[in-house]
Amino acid sequence: MLIGEYIHAMDDKNRVSLPARFRSELGKKIVLAPGLDNSIFMFSVDEWEKISARLAENSMLQADNRSFNRFMFGGAQEIDVDSAGRILIPDFLKERSKLSAKIAIIGVQNRAEIWNERAWAKYKAGVESQADTLAEKLGSVGAL
Repeated sequence: MLIGEYIHAMDDKNRVSLPARFRSELGKKIVLAPGLDNSIFMFSVDEWEKISARLAENSMLQADNRSFNRFMFGGAQEIDVDSAGRILIPDFLKERSKLSAKIAIIGVQNRAEIWNERAWAKYKAGVESQADTLAEKLGSVGAL
C-alpha cells in the first residue's frame, strides 16, 4: 500500500527520485497518467492493468466513458525507474500539472500522485479545514 507525503526536487532534466518506500511496491517500470485535480497519477504496471480492465468494462457508447478513457489512456506513459530510483516526467505531464523544482509525491493506497508542491499545500489545507464534514458525509453513506 502506498501511503505518506514526500517533498522532492525535480532536476532540470525532469527527473524525480521516488520515495524509497514506494520503489519496491511500484517496481522497475511504472505508468504515469494525467490525474485529477491537476495531479499526475502513478501506478505500478500491475495496478494499471487492473484500472485499464475496469475502464474497459464501461460502454464505449457513452460519451462520458469515451472522454474519460481518452483522457487517461491518451496521456498515459510507461516509464522506467532508473538504477538510482528516479523517473523521468514527460514534458506534457509536467506542463499540465505545472510542476516546478519542488514537487509533492503522495501515496494514495493503490497509486501515488505527483503534485506541484504549492498546489498540494493549498489543496491539503482546504481538505483539512473540512475533514470533519467530509467524514460525516462518508459516514452517512456507510463509507466509514
